[in-house]
Amino acid sequence: MRTALRALAATAAALLAVTALSPAAQARPEPEAPEEFVALRSVDPTIIQEMRYTTAHTFLGERVDGYRQPVCILTRPAARALHLAQQRLLRQGYSLKVYDCYRPQRAVDHFVRWAKDLDDQSMKGEFYPRVDKDRLFEDGYIAEKSGHSRGSTVDLTLVRLPALPTRPYRPGERLAPCFAPKGERFPDSSVDMGTGYDCFDTLSHTDDPRIQGVQRANRQFLKRTLTEVGFANLPEEWWHFTFRPEPFPDSYFDFPVHRRPVAGH
Repeated sequence: MRTALRALAATAAALLAVTALSPAAQARPEPEAPEEFVALRSVDPTIIQEMRYTTAHTFLGERVDGYRQPVCILTRPAARALHLAQQRLLRQGYSLKVYDCYRPQRAVDHFVRWAKDLDDQSMKGEFYPRVDKDRLFEDGYIAEKSGHSRGSTVDLTLVRLPALPTRPYRPGERLAPCFAPKGERFPDSSVDMGTGYDCFDTLSHTDDPRIQGVQRANRQFLKRTLTEVGFANLPEEWWHFTFRPEPFPDSYFDFPVHRRPVAGH
């Protein structure tokens, strides 16, 4: 009997040990960033970073999954090309400002989940006033894969120096359409590009004929500056540029946006 009881006690202890260890044992290690990825600040600390997806000022109305720190991560060739563009811009009294750089797949998945939830339209008044949410996939504003996840795509704008900070977004504040006149939409330290960042509207098309004057000149200045150092613009978004050739044209990474994955690169 004593032998049987000892065996039963040993079995129970083993089960408890397995139960206690199972969460850690089953936890998946975070994906690592390849050596070709770097923090932009390590290549050019003068480029302004306003990493929107670490804040609630997004079309989702909340921080995006995978954005743990406000750090711009890019492949080394893309970061070096931005450094070259920045050097040219500084001599003319301007600076680049990045809104988004590398984007993990888990963030894209978050976009997709949000787009399928037609009841959540808390930020419609600013980011997609004239677009029905059930058309976001069909109209190409949301997709299940993003070039940002390959590491060589960046969303950015121009700032006239000396740069003024953009005030923090206050959740629940009154929203203004992203295509409203610059003095009426959410304040931004950038030059006037005709719309705000992440504006789901055809006015965001880089060469939309309705954008004229200073706004058009600013878009063309940004496009010309980045094209000269190897970037290609996405015609539907004046802020979206991809460095070519991409080091990882067929890879979609999922390591988090954090300093740790690129430490020492």
